[in-house]
Amino acid sequence: MTHFVAATGLKNPHLQTLMPRIIRKKALFEPIWQRLDTPDGDFLDLAWSEDWKTDEAKKKPLFILFHGLEGCFYSPYANGLMDAFAKDGWLAVMMHFRGCSGTPNKLARAYHSGEVEDARYFLEHIHQRFPQQKKVSVGISLGGNMLVNYLAQYSEEPLIDAATIVSAPLDLGACSSRIEQGFSKLYKNYLLSSLKSSALQKHHLIKGELGLSYQSIKRVTKLYEFDDLITAPLHGFKDAEDYYQRCSGIHRLKEIKLPTQIIHAKDDPFMTDEVIPKFVLPDNIDYRLFEQGGHVGFVTGSALKPRFWLEHALPAYYESLVASA
Repeated sequence: MTHFVAATGLKNPHLQTLMPRIIRKKALFEPIWQRLDTPDGDFLDLAWSEDWKTDEAKKKPLFILFHGLEGCFYSPYANGLMDAFAKDGWLAVMMHFRGCSGTPNKLARAYHSGEVEDARYFLEHIHQRFPQQKKVSVGISLGGNMLVNYLAQYSEEPLIDAATIVSAPLDLGACSSRIEQGFSKLYKNYLLSSLKSSALQKHHLIKGELGLSYQSIKRVTKLYEFDDLITAPLHGFKDAEDYYQRCSGIHRLKEIKLPTQIIHAKDDPFMTDEVIPKFVLPDNIDYRLFEQGGHVGFVTGSALKPRFWLEHALPAYYESLVASA
């Protein structure tokens, strides 16, 4: 894989982080949607790069994407990566975590950094339809931490051939503190307002489960408070500390057996060095730590001609996997 060099004039971590939203105002294509009903009476919305039922699509290798916190197909990195892989001959699909596709889900539960069962159900669905195809999965940010947990949990039968983890908050506690500091509060405010809005839309369900008033959700000002009040108790954790401890992917990297690449920027404004492993990683993990890149930024080229490095580097990285099929 080529080395990442930050775009001239865009080396600042916040510019790296914010630039994709400024450059890419609308999606590169409109996806084909599929609703997958879950065994517990809820649903997962999938976005495909093309009609997956055609004979042509069934011959292609699969690129499978998991988005970040409050992300969706319209997040710049999501449709960008799907488009890049599709142009390189892949069938691309992204699973939306519950409540992230624009339609509130039906149950008093959402998604979190350690929720791997929806991913498992989705990947089983994909595997049944495309048993012979090569499959690569990429997890972005929260989706990356979830993918680490998934690969550790299902290390014997992951149902994919390789994975890449990008800008993942592998130490959740450290990241929830970091995002409350300095300019990073801007990102915190954006994410928190989206999380609160989703929770308030489903207040009738959450109230039935946790007994929380509408006002108590509105009053939340920190991500930690949101996780302590809602995420943790809604998904079977004692509190935010318990959730962070049990779901931080850094503790489970050594359990992964699949060829896995991890991409991280030292200057990521969502994180501290706590997310960087201080121990020897197994040989199947290819860890790439760059000085710059921000949070899921990795904008290269120049300020006048910026390019999304991940969209060139990742399809190129996996070309050999397809060639060996």
